[in-house]
Amino acid sequence: MCGIVGYIGPRSAQDTIIDGLRRLEYRGYDSAGVAVVSGGELFVEKKAGKLANLEKVIDDEPMPTSGIGIGHTRWATHGPPNDVNAHPHTGSVRRVGLVHNGIIENFVELRSRVEDDGHELLSDTDTEIVAHLVELQVQSGVDLVTAMQRVCQQLDGAFTLVAIDSQDPDTVVAARRNSPLVVGLGEGENFLGSDVAAFIEFTREALELGQDQIVVMTRDNVEVTDFWGRPVEAKRFHVDWDLSAAEKDGHDWFMRKEIFEQPRAVADSLIGRRTAAGQLQLDEMRLADEELRDIDKIIIIACGTSFYAGMVAKYAIEHWTRTPVEVELASEFRYRDPIIDSTTLIVAISQSGETADTLQAIIHARSQKAKVLAICNTNGSSIPRESDAVIYTHAGPEIGVASTKGFLTQLVACYLLALYIAQVKGTRFGDEIDEIMEQLEAMPEHIETVLKGAESVYELARDHVDSRSVLFLGRHAGYPVALEGALKLKELAYIHAEGFAAGELKHGPIALIEEGLPVFCVVPPKGRDQLHGKMLSGIQEVRARGARTICLAEDGDSSIEPYADVLIRLPKVPVLLQPLVAIVPLQLFACELATALGHDVDQPRNLAKSVTVE
Repeated sequence: MCGIVGYIGPRSAQDTIIDGLRRLEYRGYDSAGVAVVSGGELFVEKKAGKLANLEKVIDDEPMPTSGIGIGHTRWATHGPPNDVNAHPHTGSVRRVGLVHNGIIENFVELRSRVEDDGHELLSDTDTEIVAHLVELQVQSGVDLVTAMQRVCQQLDGAFTLVAIDSQDPDTVVAARRNSPLVVGLGEGENFLGSDVAAFIEFTREALELGQDQIVVMTRDNVEVTDFWGRPVEAKRFHVDWDLSAAEKDGHDWFMRKEIFEQPRAVADSLIGRRTAAGQLQLDEMRLADEELRDIDKIIIIACGTSFYAGMVAKYAIEHWTRTPVEVELASEFRYRDPIIDSTTLIVAISQSGETADTLQAIIHARSQKAKVLAICNTNGSSIPRESDAVIYTHAGPEIGVASTKGFLTQLVACYLLALYIAQVKGTRFGDEIDEIMEQLEAMPEHIETVLKGAESVYELARDHVDSRSVLFLGRHAGYPVALEGALKLKELAYIHAEGFAAGELKHGPIALIEEGLPVFCVVPPKGRDQLHGKMLSGIQEVRARGARTICLAEDGDSSIEPYADVLIRLPKVPVLLQPLVAIVPLQLFACELATALGHDVDQPRNLAKSVTVE
């Protein structure tokens, strides 16, 4: 989950790397560090805590001027977050500096080998062991590239490694296996980053790296090989957003900015989805229509917020295509020996495209001959490259760790997938698909309407600063909304929050209801009379036991008024599309409550944006 930056060129390496780390701090903020080469020596500064701590150290004692360096912002796995465990790490003679994202699974064996050779290890990390191994190789007389190749062949696990050698001030070498890394291509300078945000200020031209590949970077050249030194041709791409998209734009938090970007994000995710003839099209479809028609089961795999998007997708896909759908946590999928074959479509949802659990799940699925379609926001990431088809969400950068516009654009992608399959299988007529697309294309305006009521939601949040527990209820497509609303509150406010299917209340959870307990209730549109009536019954059950009911209901639904202590109005939309508007007040509530409690909304404790370790 850590953030990595590498640079070589005419600029100040220290300043360029610090700027990149600032834009990558969402990936981890347990510690940060920088290493540069100057005058044949390696200089390292690192500090526990957020990047500001490192910046203060460097301001007090500036590092030597240098045009080559590496940097790291850490989310701790091996060893607690302290100064010693912070990256970069060095070998015994401090010739090699190295940063790492991921987990080295055979580190115990490697650590014993290094210690048996007489090396003293100062940290608890698996990274330091790799630094020693690489340094041993260069001390034996090989160059840094060969050293990295030899060491990578010894490593098990998922990792990105970036190294510099004090005796070679003209080369940065990096390696990648199951962990994100992208190259930024400049003129007379080149960059490395876990994410293009690391270098977007300087270049929008990038190079994606594949599995088990090593990149050798000088000021004027970039070469890619595999771990055994064989040349590889990497894929070049253009980043279609700029630095301004990653700035706060006047908001106090990136997350709040991203909540208010959702109308535009949803609109962008719908652009270009129909051909001149009116047919739906996806970003990268490498599956023939005949293969999709043969699909008799769909399994959606995802984690966290993406999992809840997948739950909504199940309702839409089954309703519009009559194809059975399962939704599974990616972290559990391959361990239950799933029954899949060439007629199974695996839909992998991941904002970053690097989610380790999801990546390993689709690798397993492909080994069983299943087809794989990815829903992702990050061009050039691992999961799309491992898939047969891709729907990019086009949400732009999402810096806040708690996903907001990422969730909404994933929902849009899920709807598009459902309609595309319906088009291919012929389970919906063209005019029916057109009508649903028109409803989707109206959603940005509806989301904007909800956002206009933000101040009343903020006031509601401030009224609940003393609440220690909040429940969320929903039915049908509102149930995943309830789960996501609870997750946002847990992530940001650090209080107990649970989402339930409203019909399950009487089977146990109603025991949690007590006087004054806030309960958010996502009310289905009134047109779904059976759903709507059942939801009203659930609301009455909790209210009769003293709960404070906060009801999200569509405009014009007067039947809810007697049962709502607080009423938040939503635009009238079809039940399957209601999650796009219903989740917005819950995002606003969580953001404002966390702010009122004095928490860091963009960087919640113990969390990182992209979970790149299992």
